[in-house]
Amino acid sequence: MLNHGGHPRRIASTGQGRGSWLAGLLVFLAFAGAPLLGLAQDAAGQAGGVAYRDLPAVGSRNIVWVIAQLHLLLAGFVLGVPIFAWICEIVGWKTGEKRYDKLAKEFTKLLTSSYATTALFGGILLFMLIGFYPKLMSYLADIFFPSFVVYCILFLLETATLYLYWYGWDAMQEGGKKKLHLILGFFLNVFAFFIMIVPNSWATFQASPVVLAEGSDMARAWAATWNPTWWPVNIHRLIANVVLGGYICGAYAGIRYLSAKTAEEREHYDWMGYVGNFIGVFGLLPLPFAGYWLMREIYQYNQQMGITLMGGFLSWLFILQAMLIGVLFLGSNYYFWMGITHRIPGSEAKYRKPIMSMLVILLLCLGVWMTPHSLVASLEEARKMGGTHHPLLGVFGVMSAKMTVANLMILVTFMSFIMYWRAGKEETAGWAKVAKAIMSGVLGVAAIVVIVLGVWGYFVPAIIRINYFSVAQVLIVLFVMLTITPLTALLLRSAKTTTEMVWGKMPPRAGYALVLNAVMVILLMTLMGYARSSSRVHWHIYGVMRDSSQYAFSPALGYAAAFMSLCTFLFCMLVAFIFWVATMGDKAKAGESGGKGKLPGAMPAMAGGSQQLDEK
Repeated sequence: MLNHGGHPRRIASTGQGRGSWLAGLLVFLAFAGAPLLGLAQDAAGQAGGVAYRDLPAVGSRNIVWVIAQLHLLLAGFVLGVPIFAWICEIVGWKTGEKRYDKLAKEFTKLLTSSYATTALFGGILLFMLIGFYPKLMSYLADIFFPSFVVYCILFLLETATLYLYWYGWDAMQEGGKKKLHLILGFFLNVFAFFIMIVPNSWATFQASPVVLAEGSDMARAWAATWNPTWWPVNIHRLIANVVLGGYICGAYAGIRYLSAKTAEEREHYDWMGYVGNFIGVFGLLPLPFAGYWLMREIYQYNQQMGITLMGGFLSWLFILQAMLIGVLFLGSNYYFWMGITHRIPGSEAKYRKPIMSMLVILLLCLGVWMTPHSLVASLEEARKMGGTHHPLLGVFGVMSAKMTVANLMILVTFMSFIMYWRAGKEETAGWAKVAKAIMSGVLGVAAIVVIVLGVWGYFVPAIIRINYFSVAQVLIVLFVMLTITPLTALLLRSAKTTTEMVWGKMPPRAGYALVLNAVMVILLMTLMGYARSSSRVHWHIYGVMRDSSQYAFSPALGYAAAFMSLCTFLFCMLVAFIFWVATMGDKAKAGESGGKGKLPGAMPAMAGGSQQLDEK
């Protein structure tokens, strides 16, 4: 992302590749980038060297903002998809169920279709950075040149691995070759992970630079890489990429479900939508914990930077964040609840009251989470309140309340999944009653302790609340998930199925909910990317290199929101294009199979009609 001076958070993680001319172009750009950076360095070092360039009418900050954001979103998608595609393939291999292998292949097809676009935007971003900010890029190239070389090598290794993984899919499905294919998938994810964390070091160095060690280029690069926020950002982005990839794949399944023409297609894409939503929720549950860790590290590195984020003009972004996360939680739970009531016949009456209770809890928690501490009020309103803090609402606007409700929303969402998991099954194990009593007790005690710690947090110093109470709340919620999940799995191993799951019966609003979740997570990532970059205020590199361009100011929140919306819209259009490209082969096959046995003259009309129906 970019800072208030309009400078991006460095080149972010690229993704996986496809054998296309665009991928080849990016390989060329990767190797050409280092000499180009060297040229920029030489130019900046000369007398009268250019420090900034601008784009008339559009502005260099704006164009880099959009290109960098689109590249980061695409990169997040192509880094998240291989993780669960590989896991699905392992599940299919272990269980012998072909639908998991089919799902893994379809996920990978989305991956290969999106890689070339990611690579293209990465190349554009590189040229924009060199052209608009040569002095900054010269400084970063001088520090991080060894990691630039490592990045190029990783990119080539990942591209070659993806070629083998995708094009060897059908040829490696039998015998020992299947294990080789799984090994390729493992290395694909390993290379993708390192391709993510190497550019993260460039971005986090800008926000939390360290004193560079004297010595070799490698020693200086390593000192700059291992900065205070590097690993928190690595973990946060890794989980966020899984969330983004899961929800986008869910949206893809939702769109295909809405346009499906046969019962078989509806069943497959209904199941695929469930898997995508589950992956998104699986990543969403620990994501707030990773974000909390990142904010703690930012505060510990520089308290003023943390105050700028959480207590300064950027604090209202976290109210928007609460709204977006709340909608995401509601959408994910709503999809689970529809799955219970529509996929499991006769379960609507049984689960109506628990679902309503969960909905009320989620709405109350969301109301607290999105309550601001300081209200925007007129002078007369402030006088009536006795200050900017509302006498009642101000109690819910502090972090003690927000951390409490965030943990409660995570618990409710987790229990929604457990309820869906157990629906339509009857436990037959002799220890089932004891296990259910333990799970109910753990959940009840955990919820009470989380609330008690939240209320107690009002009466202790902030350092106690942050370092002990908040950490304890997180550990309690994690303990609940790590306890109830394996117990439920053991119970269901011997459970008797009372009602078979019926796929393909979900109403159209289920597909719309999946699309909504994807849009919300995209908006959320654009918002938080802007917040992290804006924490540097008027610095290119915080405390080291000041921004002296005409854009050395903080964009207004309304202005930033407009660009977040623009980036979200453009990314959705790019994803729609990628989906369309990924389905072109399916439409061609459907047209060929539909044309068999028809008169030659009727084939084009039939194929065209099929495509028109698919596109509606």
